[in-house]
Amino acid sequence: MIATHQLRCTDCNTEISGDAVSANFRCPLCSGLYEVVYPWSASTKTGEPANKTLLPNPSALRYLWTERRSSTLAEDQSGVWRFRNLLPIVQDKNITTLREGNTPLYDLPRCAKALGLHWLLAKHQGMNPTGSFKDTGMTAALSVAVERGFEWVACASTGNTSAAMAAYAARAGLRSIVFIPEGKIAWGKLSQSMDYGALTVQLKTDFDGCVRLVNELVKAHPIYLLNSVNPYRLEGQKTPAFEMVEQMDWQVPEHVIVPGGNLANSAALAKGFAEMKLLGLIPRVPKISIIQAQGANPLYLSMQANGGRELIPVVAETRASAIRIGHPASFGKAVRALATHGGWCEEVSEQEIALAKAQIGAEGVGCEPASAVTLAGLKKLVAQGKVGPEERVVLILTGHTLKDSDYTIHYHKGDLLTAEEKAAISPADAELNSLLQKPPIVLEANRDVVLRTLDEHMARTLQVQPA
Repeated sequence: MIATHQLRCTDCNTEISGDAVSANFRCPLCSGLYEVVYPWSASTKTGEPANKTLLPNPSALRYLWTERRSSTLAEDQSGVWRFRNLLPIVQDKNITTLREGNTPLYDLPRCAKALGLHWLLAKHQGMNPTGSFKDTGMTAALSVAVERGFEWVACASTGNTSAAMAAYAARAGLRSIVFIPEGKIAWGKLSQSMDYGALTVQLKTDFDGCVRLVNELVKAHPIYLLNSVNPYRLEGQKTPAFEMVEQMDWQVPEHVIVPGGNLANSAALAKGFAEMKLLGLIPRVPKISIIQAQGANPLYLSMQANGGRELIPVVAETRASAIRIGHPASFGKAVRALATHGGWCEEVSEQEIALAKAQIGAEGVGCEPASAVTLAGLKKLVAQGKVGPEERVVLILTGHTLKDSDYTIHYHKGDLLTAEEKAAISPADAELNSLLQKPPIVLEANRDVVLRTLDEHMARTLQVQPA
């Protein structure tokens, strides 16, 4: 079969064939990570395609992608494989899909008004089959595992990766092993991997410790690694960039804001936008900013200390479990995404995450805690003058609100934060929290009591509506 792609090290630029990659997806010359490149991809020397005659026709691509939406084929109904012209990594017969992607782009009018913005949109990747953005990458990488004849797949996970991998492995008839840090994962996510039939192993370590062990495992056994060091994951995760501009009638937002955990998602989106510009599908790329939780902020610390030249790892601790990562594998790729797309990296506190999550929920949208760092970070960027009122901003919401229902319940009951954390909240934000928190009310089954309570609640709601 003719090779449709190569793998290029993002550090030393060495290129290899896809089937020549090592089990841990590290370059043997420099330990760098790989990216997938195609005959039409940009040269690292010129920034232009080596052969412009190989470039697909942008108008033909737009027409084809629209036509596929009305197809009954599973690969055409997928929001990833609908764009398979730009990720020719497997034969169609080996595609494993749950019809992922095609996720909604919601407007957030009340959040926009509170920030003084004219435009604020949310690309909700939590509306994927297993409830997170990981499905778009997993369908791509697991399809490669199928094509290469693997029977076992494995990953280390804070929750969402394990759910996605287990589901797609089950769909393909493969067997899966999940390594998770004991006591540091939302039960909603853990239940998914168990339900999809994965062998779930809780290790007495953190996420980074799980990563080290799974890397040793895949070197010793014929098991395919499905963490985000796998470059095929990023090929699937770049497709929300395609969807986003298609949903905006091929207009490009000024700013895209992404949560920062293991940092592959920002790199994937940056690759997607860059490829669309190269192919003439869009005239420019948006700024991409990455937001981290204050307790899991290695990228933020590194950018502040040395401009991202060297990673400063941390012992991660945040309630936003999906981004509780202290030594992100895709650090270098994320730094390059910030450099090429001109965005910023910010950190936000636990209090700011909780409030932002409640504000997104009040729009009728909802998201898991890690997703809410985007709105919390946007508030800081607006306050710093880095985002203007006319700019169209898109928040990437990475997970569904039901991924961590305990967090939501504790917030509304008022016992999510410690007394010390509550004391640090500004009076304005404290007032907002009091309006947004909706704990269940326990009443006697008495008509008069219920009506009187409802009247009091309605009167209070009319006085001040949360923005």
